[in-house]
Amino acid sequence: MNQFTFEAKQKTFLLGFMILGLLCLVVSYFADSEPMHVRFWTNYLHNTVFFTGIAGISMFILAAFTTAWAGWHTGMKRVWEAFSLFLIPALILFLPIIIGLWGHWHHLYHWADPHAVETDAIIKGKSSFLNKYWFSFGTLIIVGGWAYFAHKNRGFSLAEDENGQGISDNFWHHRKMRIYAAIFLPIFGFTSAAMIWQWVMSVDAHWYSTLFAWYSAASWFIAAMAITILMMMYLKGRGYFEHITENHLHDLGKYLFAISIFWTYMWFSQYMLIWYANIGEETIYFRQRLDNYRPLFFANLIINFVLPFFILLRNDNKRKYGPMAIAAILTLFGHWLDFFLMIKPGARLTAIEAAAEHAGHAGEHGGEAAEASHQFLNFAFGFTTPGLLELGIFLGFLAGFVYFVFKQLEKAALVPQNDPYLDEAMHHSVWPYPEDGHGAHDAHH
Repeated sequence: MNQFTFEAKQKTFLLGFMILGLLCLVVSYFADSEPMHVRFWTNYLHNTVFFTGIAGISMFILAAFTTAWAGWHTGMKRVWEAFSLFLIPALILFLPIIIGLWGHWHHLYHWADPHAVETDAIIKGKSSFLNKYWFSFGTLIIVGGWAYFAHKNRGFSLAEDENGQGISDNFWHHRKMRIYAAIFLPIFGFTSAAMIWQWVMSVDAHWYSTLFAWYSAASWFIAAMAITILMMMYLKGRGYFEHITENHLHDLGKYLFAISIFWTYMWFSQYMLIWYANIGEETIYFRQRLDNYRPLFFANLIINFVLPFFILLRNDNKRKYGPMAIAAILTLFGHWLDFFLMIKPGARLTAIEAAAEHAGHAGEHGGEAAEASHQFLNFAFGFTTPGLLELGIFLGFLAGFVYFVFKQLEKAALVPQNDPYLDEAMHHSVWPYPEDGHGAHDAHH
């Protein structure tokens, strides 16, 4: 079957989880024990950034493969096209955060407080970049730009289906895709770093790391690969993508394995260099997480490196549904947890300090953040560890993402029949396994 049908029972199932997520989000607002409704706002920011990043990195994956003249992925590229188009609703998801920044509805960012800018030398020094104008217009323009490239890429891909009957026509469309892909790659490389600094790293306004953008982008990449693996398994089980074999699954598994190791290298390098230098404004980030979030801190490393490393170390496991599904589920949840750990601690401290300042208990200087970070914070679901509300919100966002992707898959043929590299994708094989059209082994066993 080359045309996906979004069935009523699938819609009902996904809508049920979307409603669950919305209810959990509402409950997290009214049942928040922390000041400034910080649990609600951090949950919203956390999931919005996570799924926006997956959409953006999916466009990056397509652009990188197109520029590299790759062909093996052609048979599944419609899935990544659908992922990348989620950048359009992602823009809408960011609007409450932007409006809240201007209307002082939330205290996610300490740099958004005018008093902090006036009295804190470190925040004042960063104020030319960390301000509501840069955050708002940077988000709208940059994510809008990513969405534009995703839309153009999708347009050329569909036009190739409709008009690319001759070989010269095929290459005309593909040449256009390659030009746009080559333009997109450096744009995404620079702007994604700026957005990661704005959205995530600036939650801890006194802290900075030159590795943070690489670290976060690697987390997005792994999450995108994990969703791809799970979605391809599901769709293939429903009778779609018959041409996708364990050879394609093997390559997806290699990316999941390799970038998990790269992410760990970034994790270790960032931690080791900051620990070794022992500079106060750098170590505050890890000191706070080790003091107040120690189980999550080490669980992050175990789930995102140790477990997938041993599961995917064997070549055979990258060709089997069972181990690959386990590794994909672990890493998808694990990197969602990674962003949880990036955002929650700093935002919680910002809210506590803002509440104290409004109550007249804060000092007049900018040293409170460094001092407060060393104080032990009481255990709280939604911060010290994800609670049921956080898991429900994650499932709701995930269901919304999948619902959108399925709607996009329904609009076009799953296999781009006129893509010039389709034949390469159809006969893809991975050494040392022989090519036989259906794969050398049964991936279900």
